[in-house]
Amino acid sequence: MARKLSIGVNWAGNFDMDEIVDQAKIADDSGVHTLNIAEAWGPDALSMLAVVARETNNIQLGTSIINIFSRTPGAMAQHFATLDHISNGRMIIGLGSSGPQVIEHFHGIKFSKPLTRMHEYVDIINMLMREEPLNYDGNIYQLSRGFTMRFTPLRDHIPIHIASITPKSLKQTAEIADGWLPIHLPKEQWQPQIDSMTANIEAAGRSRADFVIRNPTGVRVTEDIQGARQQVAGTTAFYIARMGDFYYDHFQRMGYADEANAVRRGWEEGGPAGGAAAIPDELVDQLGTAGTVEQCIEAMEEAEEAGFDWHSVSVDERDPKKRAEIYGQLVG
Repeated sequence: MARKLSIGVNWAGNFDMDEIVDQAKIADDSGVHTLNIAEAWGPDALSMLAVVARETNNIQLGTSIINIFSRTPGAMAQHFATLDHISNGRMIIGLGSSGPQVIEHFHGIKFSKPLTRMHEYVDIINMLMREEPLNYDGNIYQLSRGFTMRFTPLRDHIPIHIASITPKSLKQTAEIADGWLPIHLPKEQWQPQIDSMTANIEAAGRSRADFVIRNPTGVRVTEDIQGARQQVAGTTAFYIARMGDFYYDHFQRMGYADEANAVRRGWEEGGPAGGAAAIPDELVDQLGTAGTVEQCIEAMEEAEEAGFDWHSVSVDERDPKKRAEIYGQLVG
């Protein structure tokens, strides 16, 4: 059975839309399952998804992630119902709460009740996709005019995957979502985290077979092993030290309190380099695999045994033909 590869588009820095389209086409033609575009305070993900949707045929397309504060659930339903038509039914809605730093200091919106907002947000999107009159009496949203969209959605349900890390949000994700987008899971945490989520899914009266769990512990086909490891360390340090307490607390819950505290001290004393240097080599190795195609396949097989459904993958090779060949090997 072919492996389900999930590739991403970087949310930071300048972007070349022609290059993104070219890479999306290669992935599409090579059997890559999903392409995700993240959105933080860089390029707008939905505009880029519209372009990619027009230029590809088979690859699933989604956001990983887009926040639930800066757009209303009605606007998000409009966006994705439109994108689903453009892509002929290939959209996946990837949602997350983000955090106070981004929501309050980039978007200027108070970060409050993220769990309640997520639940109501998903309810409203699903209602609009089903063409139900929008009468909703929620804690955050009170909608009483019975609106429906002035066009028929292509599907009456677009899959919704949620990024969550706290115990309460994980439980809610199992109850209301079609998939889970975890983040920062060292390999030794794979099995306990998947077992816990499976228990949540079953407690909600749902089937694990109908629920997608993507492995955030990425594999990267590269010759620059040290550069790849430094990137993992730098990204992890940034989340622990600079993105509020959510990820800091997440590492503490998993048993890495000493490492998380060391990262924050390192960042305070030495900035990004100091924070990254504070992450032990063993933990960096737990958070990603970089190397040959064979090494990456081995890592994905290990992830499948743990219970992951989709694999986060990146490939350094830029030559189109060689890149396609690598994707083909990784897909299997």
